[in-house]
Amino acid sequence: MPADLIVKNARVLTMDRANPNARAVAITAGRISAVGDDAAVMALAGPQTRVIDAKGRTLLPGFVESHLHLGLGGSELGHLHLTGQHGMEAMSRAFRAFAAKHPDRPLLMAQGADYAMLDHPVSRHDLDAIIADRPIAMTAHDHHTVWANTAALQAAGILHGATMPAGHEVVMGADGLATGELREFEAFAPVIALAGETRINLGIATGMEPDSPPTAEERAADKAKFLAGLQHCAAHGITSMVNMDGNRYTLEILREMQAAGDLLARVKVPFHLKPQMPLSELDRASAMARDFDDEWLTSGFVKMFMDGVVDSRTAYMLNDYPDQPGHRAEPLFPPARFNEVATEIDRRGLQIAVHAIGDGAVRTTIDGYEAARSANGKRDSRHRIEHIELIDSKDVPRLADLGITASLQPPHPPGAMDFPLMPTLERIGRARWKDAYLWSTLAAAGAPVAFASDWPVTDVSVMRGIQAAMTRVPYDGCADERLSLHDTLYAYTAGGAWAAHRDHVTGRLVVGLAGDIVLLDGDIEATPADHIATIGIALTVCGGRITHEAL
Repeated sequence: MPADLIVKNARVLTMDRANPNARAVAITAGRISAVGDDAAVMALAGPQTRVIDAKGRTLLPGFVESHLHLGLGGSELGHLHLTGQHGMEAMSRAFRAFAAKHPDRPLLMAQGADYAMLDHPVSRHDLDAIIADRPIAMTAHDHHTVWANTAALQAAGILHGATMPAGHEVVMGADGLATGELREFEAFAPVIALAGETRINLGIATGMEPDSPPTAEERAADKAKFLAGLQHCAAHGITSMVNMDGNRYTLEILREMQAAGDLLARVKVPFHLKPQMPLSELDRASAMARDFDDEWLTSGFVKMFMDGVVDSRTAYMLNDYPDQPGHRAEPLFPPARFNEVATEIDRRGLQIAVHAIGDGAVRTTIDGYEAARSANGKRDSRHRIEHIELIDSKDVPRLADLGITASLQPPHPPGAMDFPLMPTLERIGRARWKDAYLWSTLAAAGAPVAFASDWPVTDVSVMRGIQAAMTRVPYDGCADERLSLHDTLYAYTAGGAWAAHRDHVTGRLVVGLAGDIVLLDGDIEATPADHIATIGIALTVCGGRITHEAL
C-alpha cells in the first residue's frame, strides 16, 4: 500500500534509544508505516503520495502537552494579557485600552498578573483607580488568585464576603468588605461567571456538571473556545494532550467536535474529585472512563488538588513559611482521607494526578499512593504528581520506588521565564532553595519525567518551554537542575506519552503506531539554547492528518 505522506531529508529524532536517528518517515492510513533512510522510505511512494523535502529540518514525534487546561486557554486567548507589566501606569494604560476596544463586555478580565505588580498588595481600591464604573479583574500568572475591583465584587455578590470550602477564600478587610483578593477557584468563580465562562471553568472550579442542559447556542460557544485552543496547540506542534481539568460535559463537547472533524489532537480528560465529594462520586469517574475510550478521546483518570501555591501561602509545607511563622497551610485532603480516596481510585483501575506544590503536599500524595499499592497490590498505574515545586530529600527516591510520574513545567521556576524570583523564593526561604524544582535530581533518582506548560499559566509553546529548560540559571549555591537537550525533548514527547498511558499510540516513531509527527523550521540540536524559542513549527501531523502547516 503506497504511503500517503513522506517526509524525507530530515534530521529525524525518534526518541527510541535503540534507534535514535533516521532520515525519512512515511505515513500510511493515519499510521507511521516506515522510518529509515531516504531510499528505503521513498520506495513506499506511489502516484498520489505527498512528498515533503525537509531540507535538513528536525523531525520528531508530535509533542505531548502533558498538563494543560484547553478550554481555559482557548477562552483566555481573548482576554487582556499583562505579562511583564508592572506599576499603576502600565496597568492603567493596558486596562483602559482594552476597555475601549470592548465597550460591551460584562467583565474586563486580564491574565498574567503577578504578586509583585505593585509595591504593595493589590486591592480593589487599586483597580477602582484604573476603572471604577465597569467590572474588571485580573488573574495571577499561577491562576490561583484573582484580584477584582469593587464593581466586579458587587456584581458577583461577594463584596460582603462568602462562605467557601476549605482552601478557598474571599479575603476580607478590616472594614468588613472584601479586599478584592480572591484565593483559589471557588472564591473567584462568581467573578468568572460575569463573563459567561462558568461552563468552561466547572471542570477546575467544582468538578460538577452544568446546572441545566446547555442550549445549542451555548454548546457552540464552548466548542469555539475549545477549537481556538486546539488550533493554538496545533500551531505549536502539539498532537496529544492531557487536560488537567474536566467533567463529562467537557468530554461530550470534545466528542461532538470529534464527530465534526474538529478534534485536532488526542485529548485525555479527567474526573475532578473535590475534597468534599463522597467516594460514591467516583462512579462518575468510572463511567467517564468506560464511555470515552478511543484513540482520540479518553478519560480514565482522576485529578485532585492537595494544596494551592507558594506565593499566596496556600501551598502545604512541612515547615513554617519563613515570612509567616506558625503558618504551613493545610492539605486540602487530610492524610487519612487521601489514603482512603487514593486506594479506592486505584482499586477501580483509574490513574491519579494530584496537584502538589509544597513539600508537605508532595509527601502526603506519595503516602497515599503507597497506601493504595499496599492495599491493592502493584500494577501499571502511572500515578502522577503535578508540579513538585518543593520536595524533601527523603521523599525523592520514593517517586522511583513507586513509579510515580514527576509532571513538571520548565517555565515555572522563578527566573526561568515569566515567573519573577520574588515573592516565590522568599516564601520558600533561602535554606530550602536546594530542594526546589529538582528536575535533574528526580530524573537521576529514576522518577519518570514528563514536561508540559500548564497552559494558560504559561504559553503552550514547547519551543519556549525548551528554551526555559535549557537556559535556567541555578539558584545561588544550588545544583544545576537542567536536563540535557535530548532528555528535555524526550520529556516533551515519549515521557509525556508514557505518563498518559499513550506510549502504545504515540511517542516512539520506530514503533510506528501513530501518525503523530512535528517538523521544526530549523535544526534544534545546532541552535543555541537561548535562541530555541525562535524555531518555528513547519508541519504538525496528528493521526496522519495535517493539522497545521507553515512550510
